[in-house]
Amino acid sequence: MENIRRVLSVVVINEEAVLSRISGLFAGRGYNIDSLTVAPVPNTNFSRFTIVTSGNQRVLEQIVKQLHKLIPVYKVVESEEFVEKEMALVKIPLNEDFNGLDAMLKAYNGTIASSGENFVVVMVADDAKRIDNFLKAIKKYNPTEMVRGGSVALDV
Repeated sequence: MENIRRVLSVVVINEEAVLSRISGLFAGRGYNIDSLTVAPVPNTNFSRFTIVTSGNQRVLEQIVKQLHKLIPVYKVVESEEFVEKEMALVKIPLNEDFNGLDAMLKAYNGTIASSGENFVVVMVADDAKRIDNFLKAIKKYNPTEMVRGGSVALDV
């Protein structure tokens, strides 16, 4: 069976141990979490988990069913219609030739986020596939560090 990438938006009641219960559900059944982002929903007692996972259709159905069984889960959205973005930060030494960097940052919704005596940190925010492409392309500037944030998503 084919492995399918799936984004799940899970709204939970903001209470103790919710994160461990959700991650335990995945770990206990051998399911993988590719990315996990959590933030409170403003002006409510809820939090939104954006979970990126993959598996065959049967595994994905099981994940959703198991999530619905958790007590603090308010709703699970597994729509194909998400606006999804990821962020990446990349530290580049100042002794590199920055020719073309500006155009690359514009192409990937990026900017210079910080700088120091010997480095600049660039930040990009885009969809997951484009972040993959950016991280491949930025290697020509010999980055010393790269970090990628998890997906955030809203159903539309």
